[in-house]
Amino acid sequence: MVNRVALVIGVGPGLGAALARRFASEGFRVVMIARSGGFINELARELSGSLALRADASNPAEMAETIQRAREELGPIGVLIYNASTSGGSGLAEITVEQFEQSWRVSTLGAFVCAREVAPDMIKAREGVMLFTGATSSIRGGGWLAFSSAKFALRGLVQSAARELWPRGVHVAHVLVDGLIGEAGDGSVKEAIALSPDKMADAYWYLAQQNRSAWTLELDLRPNAEEFFV
Repeated sequence: MVNRVALVIGVGPGLGAALARRFASEGFRVVMIARSGGFINELARELSGSLALRADASNPAEMAETIQRAREELGPIGVLIYNASTSGGSGLAEITVEQFEQSWRVSTLGAFVCAREVAPDMIKAREGVMLFTGATSSIRGGGWLAFSSAKFALRGLVQSAARELWPRGVHVAHVLVDGLIGEAGDGSVKEAIALSPDKMADAYWYLAQQNRSAWTLELDLRPNAEEFFV
């Protein structure tokens, strides 16, 4: 891949950290973006050549400015992994308009802004990877009304972007996560109980390395004891 910069949005001690470590281990300079700087600053000290930046995924102007800063410091973006979402949930009668909108802003609007910002780098290079973290709620409504509707919208965004960008050399894919996620590097996590972030990161890396003659549009991940969503 020509552009060896990986942008990971939504980096915490679980999947986000595992993704940053996995792509760094493959020689990518990793840009880690999160709303708070404490954890990503520590992780940046661990990962040589990486960059930690604070930004709110629900704020389009802030995200666009932060991505531009990352590009100026490390170069064109070759990989985008959008892992940001909100987890709060309630039903129709309890949720506020503000809560509903915030869930959409983080899960869907933020993903759109990031994809739009990095697409020119990938289109110019005629190669690139955009991976988006979804959930069971991406295809089945549940008790978390705002979260579910936002994840449904994210899945639609990914499918539409794939139709537009695949012919231009950019691999766009949706990762549907069905199950609880442990913390990266936690050897006590049993795969039958919770998803291992490190093993999940291996799956994301697999997607990033696929030959364009056989790209995956959607990959679902779950521990072997998890009940299926259908």
